[in-house]
Amino acid sequence: MNWDLLLTDCRAATMSPGALAYGAIEDAAIGIAEGRIAWIGRRQDMPKAIVKEAARLGGRWVTPGLIDCHTHLVYGGDRAAEFELRLKGASYEEIAKAGGGIASTVKATRTAGIEDLVASAALRLAGLMGEGVTAIEIKSGYGLDLENERKQLRAARRLGEAGLVTVRTTCLAAHALPPEFAGDSDGYIEAVCTDILPAIAADKLADAVDAFCEKIAFTPAQTRRVFETARGLGLPVKLHAEQLSDQGGAQLAAEFSAISCDHLEYVSEAGIAAMAKAGSVAVLLPGAFYALRETKLPPVDGFRRAGVPMALSTDHNPGTSPTLSLLLMLSMGCTFFRLTPEEALTGVTRHAAQALGLGASHGQLKPGMAADLAIWSVERPAELGYWFGANPCAGIVKNGGWVKRCA
Repeated sequence: MNWDLLLTDCRAATMSPGALAYGAIEDAAIGIAEGRIAWIGRRQDMPKAIVKEAARLGGRWVTPGLIDCHTHLVYGGDRAAEFELRLKGASYEEIAKAGGGIASTVKATRTAGIEDLVASAALRLAGLMGEGVTAIEIKSGYGLDLENERKQLRAARRLGEAGLVTVRTTCLAAHALPPEFAGDSDGYIEAVCTDILPAIAADKLADAVDAFCEKIAFTPAQTRRVFETARGLGLPVKLHAEQLSDQGGAQLAAEFSAISCDHLEYVSEAGIAAMAKAGSVAVLLPGAFYALRETKLPPVDGFRRAGVPMALSTDHNPGTSPTLSLLLMLSMGCTFFRLTPEEALTGVTRHAAQALGLGASHGQLKPGMAADLAIWSVERPAELGYWFGANPCAGIVKNGGWVKRCA
């Protein structure tokens, strides 16, 4: 048995389901070979192996690398001016109808070159990675035509080329109505389904397809057409659902076995039941809840009763969740949404991996899984949701190699 890296003198929160909180292993050892976890367990039970490198972690906790499963990380410009407008009383819908909101970011993104998009997104990504994020989803949706949707997705793919973070891309062409289709939402959906999605699929630029089903965006009927097209192209679907009102989006998404439904403040009992039957993950986004000063809480108790897995994410975007801290989302998920600290950490590891279709390879510490690890200077895993404004990440391993060595 040959291991490239052996970690000892640590405690492991495996995040595997079971009787023990956090799937915890005290006095753990983790053997890594060829980018995968080869063995994990109590140090006293460790088999003999030839070890290339060994590291003692000083009693620190090890978790799976964190996963940010819903972001809009690639875009041009910012929307700080809208932040001021909201503080003066303007609503999200009023800003959108006045030509702000998504439309203003579309204009800035179309103007930006791909190198500029990559450079600005890389700076944002560095902040997330510094907190132990080793996998991330990045959506398009600020191009809203083939050329610019393709540009966004290519920029997102490039962010993963260095191998320091796993990037999953999602085509969100059905995000908003572009100016050239003003007043013709059906015409735009026709373009999405006949031009944009087939070309994006042919170029292998998207791992999934998303849509914004809401009063200020697209109807359930239009969303259904997008999902039918995605299914025909062999792409799984996700949905921005029930953020501002109940449009029945969760039930619709469940019909197409959506891997996740996201936001969900207004989801109904019928929507929860449909998600449970379909195995869809509920992705909760406390950053947008906070930034928009919402008061309608997502039905966390309903998800628990139905057995719907809950993930947490930053929803990083320039308008309604300009956060670059997934750890802060753990705190907000506990404080605003009343998740337990274990639920919150599960929501950025095992359940987040499931929301990206990565459940077979990421989000848990067990043999065969990707050796993506975050190492924490804390006394208990609950501290990751307890502290806010601090970063206790002491080390990061990606694909079995050090990204950040423990001091």
